[in-house]
Amino acid sequence: MSALDAPTVALVGAGSMGGALVRGWIEAVRKGGGLTLTVVEPNFDPALEQALETVGAVINPPDAGPVDVLVIAVKPQTFSAATEAARRFVGEQTCVLSIMAGVPIDAIARDLGAQRVVRAMPNLPAKIGRGVTAYVASSACTAEDRQLVEQLLEPLGSVEPIAAERLMDVVTAVSGSGPAYVFLLAEVLAAAAEQEGLDRETAARLASATVAGAGALMLETMEPAGALRKQVTSPGGTTEAALDVLASSDGLGPLLRRAVSAAAQRSRDLGKR
Repeated sequence: MSALDAPTVALVGAGSMGGALVRGWIEAVRKGGGLTLTVVEPNFDPALEQALETVGAVINPPDAGPVDVLVIAVKPQTFSAATEAARRFVGEQTCVLSIMAGVPIDAIARDLGAQRVVRAMPNLPAKIGRGVTAYVASSACTAEDRQLVEQLLEPLGSVEPIAAERLMDVVTAVSGSGPAYVFLLAEVLAAAAEQEGLDRETAARLASATVAGAGALMLETMEPAGALRKQVTSPGGTTEAALDVLASSDGLGPLLRRAVSAAAQRSRDLGKR
């Protein structure tokens, strides 16, 4: 493996998440980073392609050789079609970083002929650098592999190592699918406000800003969610009246536990295909 400050990296798939990674790497190169970058993408965003050219990246090369890190950022259903293009970047010392949902490490290692494989799960806020990406590494990966992978994932937001691959199904259900749960909360909160008499536009603005502000407060203060909840809840007040409903035996807690369980099971089922 090359030195951590000057790896050779090939990315296959510069769509939504791949593009977010590339934009972060471009900034690193502009700030003096020694990254050597090759990108394979049949349908480039013109602005991204131009930005890559300004930092000397190699785009869609006809020939390629092994790199330090190969990043696979295609949709899982197109992985088979991308395998031939990806395999030419794999050498004996190549670490493969996959951000495909549901594709297990064993399948990636087998199809690409690689032993050092890292499977990562980013979530949607990664598009603006505010996501969380969990990852798990195969036993063949070194400490240097893990360190380099964390550096490469940092443009997406925070990075969390996971102890075992079987836990990635839980990660998928919580942080991968989790933004949808939060968006649904904003939708339902707005609908409830509209039912109580607010006009639709005002209800939507209040609900969205409230959800976004609460999330920002948790990140800014790093206080536990339970502690912040107690700060809003006065004994005998309006928030307590609402929480009595949400914390009931058929309230939000049991619903979310069932939802996460269903998402985790679906992730397990998809991984068996």
